[in-house]
This record gives sequence, structure tokens and C-alpha cells, in this order.
Amino acid sequence: MKLDSVIWGILLLFIGGVLLLDNFGVIEFYWRNVWSFWPVFLIILGVNILFNKHNSQTGSIISLGILVITLSVLFVKGQREPERGLWWDRDNVHIDIDDDEWNKGAHTKLNYAEPFLLGDAEKRTVLNISGGANTYELKGETDSLFAADVRENRRGMKFMLRKDVADSVNTINFKMNGKSKGQYFGNNGNSVDFYLNVQPTWEMNVAMGAGSVDFDLTKYKVRTFKFDGGAADIDVKIGNLLPITDVNVKVGMADIKIEIPESSGCRIVTRTGFSSRDFDGFTKLKDGTYESANYQSSAKKIFINLDGGFSNFEVKRY
Repeated sequence: MKLDSVIWGILLLFIGGVLLLDNFGVIEFYWRNVWSFWPVFLIILGVNILFNKHNSQTGSIISLGILVITLSVLFVKGQREPERGLWWDRDNVHIDIDDDEWNKGAHTKLNYAEPFLLGDAEKRTVLNISGGANTYELKGETDSLFAADVRENRRGMKFMLRKDVADSVNTINFKMNGKSKGQYFGNNGNSVDFYLNVQPTWEMNVAMGAGSVDFDLTKYKVRTFKFDGGAADIDVKIGNLLPITDVNVKVGMADIKIEIPESSGCRIVTRTGFSSRDFDGFTKLKDGTYESANYQSSAKKIFINLDGGFSNFEVKRY
């Protein structure tokens, strides 16, 4: 048997076993904890190329040994609840610093806001959020159009807030610039709390390599929610204030939970590879397509598109 086949077999068994144990509540696995270990697989590939050109038994043993040790470490690390790392630094924007925490080297608190202007309620508002290993949470309402509180990493991380205005559209870009230096395992990067005005119609686009998103959108008129990322933990709750809402999620290795109201009809289309799916209360129409019982009769509809490799997708009704 070729070594490449053995390695892929072990990887698939590991991922499938972890997903199964996590789904049945035997363990609680945080995929974002292990995402930073992906270069190890390049090392295994390199060892395989170097030693196995002539079918070396020593090379096979070394490659399999590195793989088994790595997966054992990932299994342990992935079950540790993510810690909040050290936070710090920022120029440009209001900075609220506690003297005691500054002396301890703890973190810096930053506040961003875009004012709510006359006519903003009638405009479509596009919110683009992008950044690396961050924790994003929607905390509630604001009298501003948009506000954010950031606990920022002390080294190298900087955020930018910009608003572009057109005749009928406001576009808000909240973006992380720079790369964190000195991040350690278990540090999720920066923590950001968002506050949104309830009056406009929102279109939300979130892009991140790794991290977590916790958005309760039930009070907001959300036309679209789009997430594009790598290793992520996403928890989104959708409301029913608009006739149609689109939810599009594209991930690599992630844990996705989406909650939708029972009063709304819903269709789910999936392209999920080896991912697990939990769509309680939905009927499978054909391969990759699911519908709620009230999809045809409901006046309000939610369309969900899920695209992922090794992920856990869950859609629940409330």
C-alpha cells in the first residue's frame, strides 16, 4: 500500500472521528485552536519526498510517526477552550486606557463610530468586516449608524474604519490591517464588539482567516449575511423583519450554527464535502437540498447556501 494513501486514510479517520465525537457531545472541539498547525503537513510531505523516492522503510516510519504525534497533539489542543490573549496599542481613534492595565501590559480599548445622519434610515447599508484571527460579537443597538469597541492586540494589529456614501447606499468598511507579532497558540487575536442601528436595511459581508463570530440579528433588517473564512466558529441568529433573507457561508474547517425563526420558510443548499450536517425539521429534496415544511406557504423566506470542506453545519429553528 502506498504511504500517501495511508496518510490520507489516517487524516480522514481523524477528522471524521473528531466530528462524530463532537456531534454526540463526547468532546467539545475548537477547530480554530488547531488551524495554525497546518505547516506540519508540509513537513510530513517533505519527509515523504526525501525518504520515499526509493521506497525507504525508514522514511515511511518517520512520516507516519510525525503524523501520529501531530494528530495526538491536535486532539488535545483542540479540546482546550480558547483563551483570550494579550491586547494592546493603537494610534488614530479614541483610546480608553486603564492605567493599572497599561502598567501590567494588558490591552488597549478602542472606540469607533459612524454617526447616524438624516436619510440613513432609507438607505441600504453595506457592512464589510475583514480581519485575521479575531473574535466578533454583535452586542446590540446604537444611536450611531455603526459603532465598535475593540480590545486590541499589543503588537502589529491596526483597524481601519471608513464610510463611503452613494445616492442610496452607505458602505462601511471595518478592516484589520497589519499582522500580529508574537501571537501564541490559543490567542484568537483581537476582540471586537459591534453595535448597529436598527433602522437601515443591512447587507453584511464578513471575511476572516480564523476566529469566531457571534451575531444575534433578530432586531435588524438583514437582507444578506455572507461569511467567507477558513477555520471559524460561527453562531448567527436570523430574524424575520424582511420578506427575503440570504445567508451564504463558505468555509474550510469550521463549526457553523445558524438559527432561524419557525415562522419563516427556509431552503438550504449545501456543498459540504466531508462535513457533518444537522438540519432538524427539514426535508431532504435531493442531494444537498433541504426545505422546511412551511417553505411554500410562508410569506417570508430564508435561503441558506453552505459551502465547506471539513466542517460542522447546524441549522436550528426557534
